[in-house]
Amino acid sequence: MADLIGLREYPVSTVLKILLQDKTTRKNIIFATDAYSDLNTEVKINARTQLSPDLILGLNANVIQPRVYKTLAEQNERTRKKAEVFTPAWICNKMNNHCDAEWFGFDNVFNIENGQEWTTTVKAIAFPEGKTWKKYIDSKRLEITCGEAPYLVSRYDAATGRPIPIRERIGILDRKLRIVNENTDNEDEWLNWCIRSFQSVYGYEFQGDNLLIARINLLITFVDYMEDRWGHRPTDAALRKIANIIVWNLWQMDGITGTVPYGKPAEAYRQISFFDYEQGRNDTESETIDCRIYDWRSNKSISYRSIKEGK
Repeated sequence: MADLIGLREYPVSTVLKILLQDKTTRKNIIFATDAYSDLNTEVKINARTQLSPDLILGLNANVIQPRVYKTLAEQNERTRKKAEVFTPAWICNKMNNHCDAEWFGFDNVFNIENGQEWTTTVKAIAFPEGKTWKKYIDSKRLEITCGEAPYLVSRYDAATGRPIPIRERIGILDRKLRIVNENTDNEDEWLNWCIRSFQSVYGYEFQGDNLLIARINLLITFVDYMEDRWGHRPTDAALRKIANIIVWNLWQMDGITGTVPYGKPAEAYRQISFFDYEQGRNDTESETIDCRIYDWRSNKSISYRSIKEGK
């Protein structure tokens, strides 16, 4: 189980503090689920509890894990409460192929489908007139309610847990990194366009454990491609830079309202008293915060709402 996300292992352990950040609140992401409320922990976990390194590393290694390893009862409960259903890799591939067929103007760009299997194309990707590989890298993609981000990266099949070799991966970011591999000749250029690839993919998720796993999946994907192409791990500086991009681009949000789940963290402006709870008052419900993301080409943060409303 730990092999898929490895909270205590490289590369996650190197940048775990970064991976838990919420750029909008300038605190940490929250659990946003009661799935951990029955755990016997020093800090009682509820939906509004922030994820901290000490807290999550104090849990058993198999507590925060991909959906496929959760008990069937917990899977059903999360599906009932949050409509959490993760998509098999072959469906992600089919949908990503459709999007790429629209962009390129022809089918079978990255692979050829065969039922629930696929065969990766071997030749370098050709680009239609008027479009270049750099434009493909910079084209923005968003996975809504991303869960563990199976449409963005495909380290494993989210429905079965089966690891997927690099050459067979079908995620949106995997495709961009393949393009980078095919069109760069040295490590500096490769890293530059690898960074731009990460800057061009986005996703949001309500539940904090899913979001953390999604961020980890993108981080490990970066290490996988670096080791595969150049035969060594990225520097800690490069790892931190990628982690920071991931944290901006994969953020915690209520997709219906475009705001931080449950509103402004209570400790950000005052402590909620016992009297408040007794009276049924919870100011975090009413003080909402619009989620912010980053426009890397303009080098500024913007609200998600402004994009959604076309402002």
